[in-house]
Amino acid sequence: MQTTLCVGTAGMSVWFSDDLGESWERPLSECGLYLESRVWALASHPRRPGRVLAGTDVGLYLGDVKTRTWRHLPSPMDGLQIWALAICPADPDLIVAGVRPAGIFRSADGGRTWTRAEGAFAQQCIFVDQPRITQVLFDPEHRDHVWCSIEIDGIHRSEDGGRTWRKVRGQGLVSEDIHGVAVTTLEGRRLWAAANKGLHVSVDEGETFEHRLLEMPPRFTQYTRAVLPRADGDQMLFLSHGNGPPGDVGRLLRSTDVGRSWHEVELPGALNSTLWCVATHPADPNLMFCASNCGQLFRSVDGGSRWVRLARELGEVRAIHWTPRE
Repeated sequence: MQTTLCVGTAGMSVWFSDDLGESWERPLSECGLYLESRVWALASHPRRPGRVLAGTDVGLYLGDVKTRTWRHLPSPMDGLQIWALAICPADPDLIVAGVRPAGIFRSADGGRTWTRAEGAFAQQCIFVDQPRITQVLFDPEHRDHVWCSIEIDGIHRSEDGGRTWRKVRGQGLVSEDIHGVAVTTLEGRRLWAAANKGLHVSVDEGETFEHRLLEMPPRFTQYTRAVLPRADGDQMLFLSHGNGPPGDVGRLLRSTDVGRSWHEVELPGALNSTLWCVATHPADPNLMFCASNCGQLFRSVDGGSRWVRLARELGEVRAIHWTPRE
């Protein structure tokens, strides 16, 4: 299987690699996307290999990974920062996007037209001034249920495919500065939330949460960024950890028992910042990538047990994604 690894950066657009991260290419602006764009989110659909969506500070773009060309998809999000993208697993034409200032947009025709979703989202907050949608997630069990995490405004849920949203109660969240969410269904449904003050889990759809304190080496805090199951199911979860944005230490944690316990996975060398993002794909769950906030890249070909460090570092990384290509 031929694959392309894509990395979105804060100021150097999207980098591509066709050889698992050994060599890299960054297309020039003539390819359709300004080469110094800030890219916050990347997404693709398994039924459309080789096509990737990029959420940027100048709008939404559709990329062809084979030709390395980009096409702007005009939308009401032009002029907004697009921080989160998700494509419905059952319908590649249904796309939900989250922006800063916090808001949700929805397309049912593959990105040709968009409507703003209904919902009450905070418009001001501490730390980042204007809240932003950090992740959008389609529920693995209920097609019409969609989740989003907001920095800083807790967790919101849609029960109609992203058309309308309401904030979950969230009692027990130590912080509403939420960076990522995940839903697991093995051994009962759980909603996971990664926040600036730690990992949380809910067994009642976000009404209440339990704070799961992590054992930490020196200099770490409870700061967590991404939580996600490996693409082949719920049993194995990954959690990125560090001591802030960007921080100066980081590590990758793994659970093989649906989040009951967590253990550090060895990443070669010292990390230069918080581990930021992890990429997994159903086309090959054994192939995984992760990145620190300040650009270190790592690859695993055995499902996340052993990792190698890639030679290239790519500045400030905001998104990492890989896709099969035709």
